[in-house]
Amino acid sequence: MPVDFPPWDRIYAFFRRWRDNALVKEFHDRLRARVRAELGRDAQPTAAVIDSQSVKADAVVGTDSRGFDGGKLINGRKRHVVVDILGLLLGVMVTAADVGDRTAAQIVLRQVANAHHRLELVWADDGYTGSLVEHCLATFALVLTIVKHSDDLRGFVVLPKRWIVESLFAHLMRSRRLVRDFERRTTSAEAMVYWSMTLLMTRRPARAGRRDRRMALTTRAVTPACHADRGQRERARGDIADGGPLLRRRQ
Repeated sequence: MPVDFPPWDRIYAFFRRWRDNALVKEFHDRLRARVRAELGRDAQPTAAVIDSQSVKADAVVGTDSRGFDGGKLINGRKRHVVVDILGLLLGVMVTAADVGDRTAAQIVLRQVANAHHRLELVWADDGYTGSLVEHCLATFALVLTIVKHSDDLRGFVVLPKRWIVESLFAHLMRSRRLVRDFERRTTSAEAMVYWSMTLLMTRRPARAGRRDRRMALTTRAVTPACHADRGQRERARGDIADGGPLLRRRQ
């Protein structure tokens, strides 16, 4: 811990209190609504993207909340996330890595649909095919659209909408705490994801504020020279012809 921090147990007590009372998620959601408004979007999204990310788990993670992802050959946990079209997090659920995407999607999509009543469309990859499409339409009134990889394409290809959620995963992996799962409880792991995205969104208003201040300073510096009236320009020419006000005072 940094030397200017309180004792670690007091910090963890605050973290646990905020986590258990869903305050971490509330802080995140309020900031997300503000960021969407600043970007000209409605606070409630109408479209989203769902995907999952498997990460290795630390030794502190118990066997009851970890598993082996046979597709990615990872022993650990899986993060199931839903993001809007701006790449902002709408919901996250952490499970063992051996939990199927379709099984977890039924839970996380229910949570997101209950929190965002204007949500109508969700994009997903091939891992969400099957009866989940009909289940989402009948239960949550969500249209689940599968974005498939064409057999004619070779090599790495950026697929429509899928890259949005991949950019979120890339940001999470830049957070040291999220490179792998270090949390004993899945709720703590979910809270860490919300904290990481909260820190990302706080930089957006800060950048906008710095940009506005730079523009204001530039405007104040340029305006007197660009908008001087005719009398000011004539007085300036007279001062130059007479040697300037400083020379006249000396005379």
